[in-house]
Amino acid sequence: MVDIAFGPQGDKGPGPTNGRDAYLDLVRRRRMYGGILLVLFVALMASGFRLAESRNAGGFIDGLPQVFAFPSEVISEAWAKRAEVPGLIWAHVPSLIETINIAAVSTLAGGLAAMVLALLSTRGLSRWPRFTGVFRRMMDAFRAVPEIVIALVLIYLLGGGPVPAVIAIALHTSGALGKLFSEVAENADLKPVEGLTSVGATWGQKMWLGVIPQAAPNWLSYALLRFEINVRASAILGFVGEGGIGHDLKLAMQWGQGRYDEVVAIFLLLFLTIVAIDRLSDRAREKLVRGR
Repeated sequence: MVDIAFGPQGDKGPGPTNGRDAYLDLVRRRRMYGGILLVLFVALMASGFRLAESRNAGGFIDGLPQVFAFPSEVISEAWAKRAEVPGLIWAHVPSLIETINIAAVSTLAGGLAAMVLALLSTRGLSRWPRFTGVFRRMMDAFRAVPEIVIALVLIYLLGGGPVPAVIAIALHTSGALGKLFSEVAENADLKPVEGLTSVGATWGQKMWLGVIPQAAPNWLSYALLRFEINVRASAILGFVGEGGIGHDLKLAMQWGQGRYDEVVAIFLLLFLTIVAIDRLSDRAREKLVRGR
């Protein structure tokens, strides 16, 4: 027998029992789907581990005791030469400045390109509405290709140095920031734009006076966050011959034993720099977004 409840007007409807049963059925189905996904995840992890174990030159389990062998060797040598570490840190400051310059120039160039792409790909603001999808796909393409892949291609065209790194990071930044900038622009109030349209303003004037002042705080916040990411990216690109402190780290590691104190000095310099940039950008973003 099914319980029937009468509403205030005498209408028949599902009673509390039916509602509770429906809820329990929903919970059971969610648990079943969650269990299936968990089993699939574990099966994929196990199969991937077995495949990697079969193709690896050495056994993964057998090599676990040696995971900390290299770090301990590096730290022990650096500790034995700890008196030389401050001098090595100071010696690599010029390379760090080059790395920061690469990140700053690429963030600026990529941010400016992202502003244009964001406004051209935002519905209701685009200069050419029919090409909104084209500009969105351009940002997807820039964002999809990793910086190191672009840099490796540019090395063959332009040679080594900071220029390929700046171009590679700027292209990826334009795609990543363009997506974020577009989402901010979509939430802008269109009343200033409508007012500027009524007095005959051009598209550039409407964007400059009606949209950018509203979006600028969030745009700058995202740009500062991206600058932190680009500092790390420019250091990584040094391993493929793009200059900066990453190149110095690569050379020190290639020398191996006897230069591990230099490796530790470079890591310490990078760590302190990234922490300082992170703290400064956090304070700047808080002032921009919250006004305090």
